[in-house]
Amino acid sequence: MSHAAPAWGAHAYAQFGDIKYPSGFSHFDHVNPKAPKGGDFSLVAPVIANSFDKFNPFTLKGTSPPGLSSLVFETLLTTNFEEPTTAYALLAEDVTVAPDGLSVTFRLNPKARFHNGDAVLARDVKHSFDMLTSKQASPQYAAYFGGVAGVQVLGERLIRFDFKRPDPDLPLLVGSLPVFSHKWGMVNGKPKPFDQVVGEHPIASGPYRIGKVVPGRDITYERDKSYWGADLNVRRGQFNFDRITYRMYLDNVTAFEGFKAGEFDFIESYISKDWVRAYKGKRFDSGELVKKTLPHRNAANFQGFIFNTRLDKFQDARVRQAIGLAMDFEWMNRQLFYGIYSRITSYFTNSDYEAKGLPTPDELDLLAPWRRSLEPAVLSQPVPMPPVTSPPGSLRANLRQARDLLAAAGWKLQDGVLRNAQGQAFTIEFLDNSPSMGRVVTPLLRNLEKLGIQAQYRVVDYAVYEKRMKRFEYEMVSLALPGQEVPGAELRQYYHSSQRDLEGSSNLIGVKDPVVDALLEKVAQAKTRTELVVVLRALDRVMRHQHYFVPHWYSRTFRVAWRGGRFGMPEPPPHYRPDAWALSSWWRQ
Repeated sequence: MSHAAPAWGAHAYAQFGDIKYPSGFSHFDHVNPKAPKGGDFSLVAPVIANSFDKFNPFTLKGTSPPGLSSLVFETLLTTNFEEPTTAYALLAEDVTVAPDGLSVTFRLNPKARFHNGDAVLARDVKHSFDMLTSKQASPQYAAYFGGVAGVQVLGERLIRFDFKRPDPDLPLLVGSLPVFSHKWGMVNGKPKPFDQVVGEHPIASGPYRIGKVVPGRDITYERDKSYWGADLNVRRGQFNFDRITYRMYLDNVTAFEGFKAGEFDFIESYISKDWVRAYKGKRFDSGELVKKTLPHRNAANFQGFIFNTRLDKFQDARVRQAIGLAMDFEWMNRQLFYGIYSRITSYFTNSDYEAKGLPTPDELDLLAPWRRSLEPAVLSQPVPMPPVTSPPGSLRANLRQARDLLAAAGWKLQDGVLRNAQGQAFTIEFLDNSPSMGRVVTPLLRNLEKLGIQAQYRVVDYAVYEKRMKRFEYEMVSLALPGQEVPGAELRQYYHSSQRDLEGSSNLIGVKDPVVDALLEKVAQAKTRTELVVVLRALDRVMRHQHYFVPHWYSRTFRVAWRGGRFGMPEPPPHYRPDAWALSSWWRQ
């Protein structure tokens, strides 16, 4: 465990510890610097993104195409797959952190150019920040950059971000700011409101531009042959394909059939049944199609059925715990998942930040100021773990415990129906935009029925689903958030009280807890990895005692397939997503 304080050099910034690559390094170790350029690469878009209606990924309304943010837009600094808390110069050629930690200054690379040929200047960076933190953008950006007090243009290519307080994470956050031209969306020399910049192609600086678009079917990105950053050390050996295409399908079944038919090159399997039963046959045996299970060292995603705690019936933690007791993961893993998965146990599963057992002395010291606000069990009992049905446990015992918890919360069984003191029946709607979770939800519904809960699984069109999610018009939904090797400012979007009632925010659970808010502030103030570990474990412990979600599962491997004989690739790095690794590091043979 590293105890190092933040480190920076002109070419890079590290939140904790050393910077691996020195100034003037040639290329990242996880790429082939001699990889040839050329050829096509195609992959399937996520099923939830089977259509799009805008080219602005930063606004609340509508859906942007997959790949747009990562392929077309660039940032001041860029990360790699090896160092989760270190970023290197990209649009900026120099980064300087003030001695007091209250600001960071970037000098832009004079070679940096937008796709229209204009130089990337400080005014464009400030414009990008102003637009993203305005009410015309999705509120997640204002929350993400909430620690920034102001932005000052110091020169044509010199810009400073001032912070509200010292926070070693903030230089990384502002370094990840997507930068676009102030001319994007201008009409006759006048800017349109940012939320009305919809159909205009972005004026950005990334390695790809938007190419051919077939609405509702696919989108192609074309490599910019005059890309300004092609020879940068942080880009050498990367983004090697001339064209990258995302194919869009209505469901996973048709997507897989499209893969077998040769309609695209690369697919990741998320359904264990398909991986075991469908990914086989003559084409796989001959090598025409390659099937691989790739290990990784990533922190697990946060994934589970979440409660909308804005609703009265879900405000009692005992009710939420009772519903969680009705899920028999061991049966699901055995009967549905072929034993492939492990149970999610934490908000930070498979990482150093997961709380375990009783609170450590450091956690107790940290939580002491809020002793009166916390449930006594938080400080005196082991952190809750998901229920199990493996012997000596059983579903029957879990349901009995759930019945008792519901009764203590005021819900009693009357003629087979669970009702409160006012006689209202306990009903739950599980909302989804795809039927793929149906086989998982159905056994849970059966178990809830044994408790007298009338539950239904409702699948709606993605546009309807997205609208309801943004307005918090749901009861329970399945949520997956990407695992972070070093959680930080993004947690504020998900769990801070300020985001609870803000339409379109990412606080989908509806967390409103002053202790959680205070711990999130402590996350921002952590100066060493050791401090961050203690704060995140305390946060994990406090939230798990509230039973805000019914934990799902995760895999310690990625399951992917691609068309054989077409691609060269380096060894996978320690921390990666398979699609991002393929897009950035593979090449056409």
